[in-house]
Amino acid sequence: MGAGRYLFYNSLCSEPWMKSVFDILMLILDIAQFVILAHVIMSWLINFQVLNLRQPLVAGLWDGLNRMLEPLYRPVRNLLPRNLGIDFAPLIVLIAVYALRIVLVNNQAVFL
Repeated sequence: MGAGRYLFYNSLCSEPWMKSVFDILMLILDIAQFVILAHVIMSWLINFQVLNLRQPLVAGLWDGLNRMLEPLYRPVRNLLPRNLGIDFAPLIVLIAVYALRIVLVNNQAVFL
């Protein structure tokens, strides 16, 4: 019974759709990385008054990024002390995205 499961696992992993799953996961992490970096840069530009939140395009983009990323940031912010003055949640989430990428790349053989 154990040998049969092993053979099924090997035949399952040699399927081309597993490579597709790996590629989709990497794409999702790439998009998350881009969105987090765009949010950080936009927050700097807003704080330095390069961008104005009274402009409808900027306000809509900022609101959309906040709605998209707040579910990722909220659990991290709950773990961090509140009196730091600097929001480290985007940095920690970005490090987690990089860590997931490293784990996926190092275990790429499972998907191939």
